[in-house]
Amino acid sequence: MTTPSRTRIGATLALLLTVVFGAGCARDRDSGSADLALKNGAIYTVNGARSWAQAVAIKDGRIIFVGTEQDLAAHVGPATQVVDLKGRMVLPGFQDAHVHPISSGLDFISCSLYDLEVFFVTEAGEAGIRKQETVDRYVEAIRKYAESHPDESWITGGGWVMSAFGPGALARRELIDAVVPDRPVILWSTDGHSAWANTKALEIAGITKDTPDPPDGRIDRHPKTGEAIGSLQEGAADLVAAKIPPPADAKRDEALRYSIRLLNGYGITTVQDAHVEPQELKTYRRADDSGELSLRVVASLWWEREQGLEQIDELKRLRDEYTRGRIDAGTVKIMQDGVMENYTAVVLEPYLLPDRPDERGIPMVDPERLTEAVTRLDAEGFQVHFHAIGDGAIRQSLDAVEAARRANGDSGQRHHISHLELIHPDDVPRFRRLGVVANFQPLWAFADTYITDLTIPFIGPERSEWLYPIGSVYRSGAVVAFGSDWSVSSANPLEQIETAVMRTPPLAPAGTTLEPFLPAERIDLPEAIAAFTINSAYVNRLDKDTGSIEVGKYADLVVLDRNLFEIPASEISDTTVLVTLIEGKAVHGKLEEL
Repeated sequence: MTTPSRTRIGATLALLLTVVFGAGCARDRDSGSADLALKNGAIYTVNGARSWAQAVAIKDGRIIFVGTEQDLAAHVGPATQVVDLKGRMVLPGFQDAHVHPISSGLDFISCSLYDLEVFFVTEAGEAGIRKQETVDRYVEAIRKYAESHPDESWITGGGWVMSAFGPGALARRELIDAVVPDRPVILWSTDGHSAWANTKALEIAGITKDTPDPPDGRIDRHPKTGEAIGSLQEGAADLVAAKIPPPADAKRDEALRYSIRLLNGYGITTVQDAHVEPQELKTYRRADDSGELSLRVVASLWWEREQGLEQIDELKRLRDEYTRGRIDAGTVKIMQDGVMENYTAVVLEPYLLPDRPDERGIPMVDPERLTEAVTRLDAEGFQVHFHAIGDGAIRQSLDAVEAARRANGDSGQRHHISHLELIHPDDVPRFRRLGVVANFQPLWAFADTYITDLTIPFIGPERSEWLYPIGSVYRSGAVVAFGSDWSVSSANPLEQIETAVMRTPPLAPAGTTLEPFLPAERIDLPEAIAAFTINSAYVNRLDKDTGSIEVGKYADLVVLDRNLFEIPASEISDTTVLVTLIEGKAVHGKLEEL
């Protein structure tokens, strides 16, 4: 495990010795000249000592030398490709610890509503979304897509923001009916926790005013008639989704290719896909077998909450069948609650809802069954990847890991909890004590309309002081990893690093405030970089081979157009990834053009 910058002196000295002797042993393990040598760079190794180097040599996909330009000469032969970095910064390849490559790719190549919002900023500094103009854009995009795809029996996609429809994200079916009355349409919100369906889709699913809410979701209804209005929260969307014909293999492959290009372009070399079912595993396997998978993939197998422990045998079979090459299927994803914006995140104290004064969200898995599942999965050698947003769900997840520790001891599976929007302060120290990785999505940690309009008013000011407490968790000594949850938010790690350091929006988009949100929860640049490199490699169980620039590790590297340590933090998101290497091969950009 690699700790943050507060490494103990003894551990630091040990790591320094490792660096020194590792560099010295490079010649011993080098059976010939390097295939590729990078020189004259600002190489931030993210090793235990957080040291810098000038040069790197690579052979057979692995790093054989890290050090000074003078010492590099011993590894350069007639056939070595030598690249002058001209002072540019090199980092280990970024690792996204929570992302959805295939499903997000499908959204983007289908009816995409992403980035259509209309923002405003008042002279007083208040910001928000022009709701009607934004919704009008959504409807127009749906109309255009339907007209240009007349042969599609279902129109699917997503990308609408919940704040465009106000508190509760009550999207109305009549809006879609006006432009697509004759074909079923269902479109997911950016976060994937709400769906917007037209009347045809509701009819096909058999949803009427008499249809009960599923245990893990809510059908939004007209307050007078009880009829479904078109917005479906959490598991209620599955009632419609179950009727959609599955995408063809060719479309899944196209979606993955789209995402690979995007992610490699952002310097990402490893991902943990946060929701993988058998069809996604087959898609990854086809890409890996054909040589197209220029990502290392940790696949989080989906835990079916309607089932129990009997599904573990099938999860073991999938792990055994698909774990090879660049795919590791040894993680299980358990979704424990929803989101704050539609009041389905599980909270310890009720939401401030006048019409539902006792509302505490929807626990997706009964806490007792959760404990049984996590204990058994831990014993079977699975890593557990939790979705937990509310302080109640986070506590339930920590309790389950604690029970597994009592039953099994420390199995070393590196369980992690994603999202962590609202952590009760009493639970912050438990991450380190239990060895649970805190997997934050840092791009959410600024005051956008989801926080100002849809969250703070419904949990109150006291609890709001503990929204995305990244700094507090770091200071507690826990391991913090970062993921984007793309397509919920941008997959660009540089935008996320900037937000983690500043607690303000990257790129200063219109409609958001530049005042830092809970500035005490900011972290330093080295900590933010570690969260996207060595710490994410730790949670991905790849830290022995990736996550830092050290002798013996894979040459998964990223070249940036500027040194992040030499620019204002507000410019980090302006940085461009020039080249991305996996095992020393360029999968984005060209070394010869540097």
